Amino acid sequence: MTTLSIFDQSQPERASKVTENPAEIRDILARQGVRFEQWPTRDLPADASQEDILQAYGDEVAKLKEECGFQTADVISLNPDNPQKEAFRQKFLDEHTHSEDEVRFFVRGQGLFYLHFGNEVFAVLCQKNDLISVPDGTRHWFDMGPEPEFTCIRLFTNPEGWVADFTGEDIASSLPRYEALAGAAE
Repeated sequence: MTTLSIFDQSQPERASKVTENPAEIRDILARQGVRFEQWPTRDLPADASQEDILQAYGDEVAKLKEECGFQTADVISLNPDNPQKEAFRQKFLDEHTHSEDEVRFFVRGQGLFYLHFGNEVFAVLCQKNDLISVPDGTRHWFDMGPEPEFTCIRLFTNPEGWVADFTGEDIASSLPRYEALAGAAE
C-alpha cells in the first residue's frame, strides 16, 4: 500500500507520522510543492515494451507534456533477475537534486522516494498507480530495494534525461532503507 512516513533527521530511527491515506498523502506532499496523484493503470503483459507502455498511457503522457513542458518520456523497468540491480540501486541511494522536476508514474511494482525538506525527510513508498513529481532543486534519493521490481514512466524537460547533482551529504545512510519501510507497509 502507498505509504508516507515522515522522519525528523535528528531522530531517524522512527517516523513521527505514518499514513496510508492517499488524500492525506497528496495534501501533505502538496504543502511541500510535491505533486502526488493516483491514476488508473492498464492491464499490460509483464514483458510489455517501452513503446507499448508509452502508447497505452499516451493521453496521460501528452497531457503532462503539454501542462508541464516536458520534452521526452521513457520507461525504466527493473526486475530481481537483473544482474546490475545492485549497481542501479547504489546509483540512486545518495542524496541529490535535479535542475528539473523528477516525474515518475508507477505502472508496475513499487519504489521508495525520500524527500528532504529542512529537518524532515518524507519517505514515500510509491506503488502501481502512483504519480509523483519531485520539484527541481529538492534534495532527495530513491531506494528500489535489493530485489527491485517496478516499471515507471519518466518525463523530462532535459532531452539528456536523468542528470543528478549529488549533495555529498550522507543523510540517506541514517534513515531506514526500503527493506524496513516497504516491509512494514505490506
